[in-house]
Amino acid sequence: MHYPVNEIFQTLQGEGYFTGVPAIFVRLQGCPVACPWCDTRHTWTVSPEHRVEASQVIDRSNESASWSRLSAAQIIQALADAGYTARHVVITGGEPCLYDLRELSQALIEAGYQVQLETSGTHPIQIHEGAWVTVSPKIGMKGGFEVLGEAMERADEIKHPVATEKHIEQLDGLLSHCKSKQDKVICLQPISQKKRATVLAEKVCIERNWRLSVQLHKYLGID
Repeated sequence: MHYPVNEIFQTLQGEGYFTGVPAIFVRLQGCPVACPWCDTRHTWTVSPEHRVEASQVIDRSNESASWSRLSAAQIIQALADAGYTARHVVITGGEPCLYDLRELSQALIEAGYQVQLETSGTHPIQIHEGAWVTVSPKIGMKGGFEVLGEAMERADEIKHPVATEKHIEQLDGLLSHCKSKQDKVICLQPISQKKRATVLAEKVCIERNWRLSVQLHKYLGID
């Protein structure tokens, strides 16, 4: 199987449970969810005219709609050729669950990498059972997709974007139908780093013993 790759780069994970961990990001192209605050809108469309050579997406981190189709073996070889030292690989997007990730995740794990998936939870999750799944549930977005119960159940971590009390109520609604919620790490992430959202997230995290995710990479000014 080949995957439409927007970019591959090494940095620090800036969000959620693995904040601060050196990580390699494999960003896939394509997303129909259409979150209004999305900071990777350039990944939404897989346009044939934007297809480029593999060398143009490897070891880059910028806002470009260009993409290249790579196999799992080519991705792993690219990580080695780039000389990356991180052993944590984040498969993100876009919406990576548009694609069957079992081949890619298995190949990465067999190569000695820890694999993390970041998904909106709106599409079926097809990934190796040993991968860490982070669901950032996107509720009521313009794309019209619902957060799947099966995605919530598979999640190791739920990283929820928050701006108002309404978003807390929406998360409570999802969790009320989740049988395995006691086994999950729950992180609240203020949308766009707004002060009001941050104060709300801090308050709820303390009340419920949840975690705060502050998008560390944006504070540090790194990718």
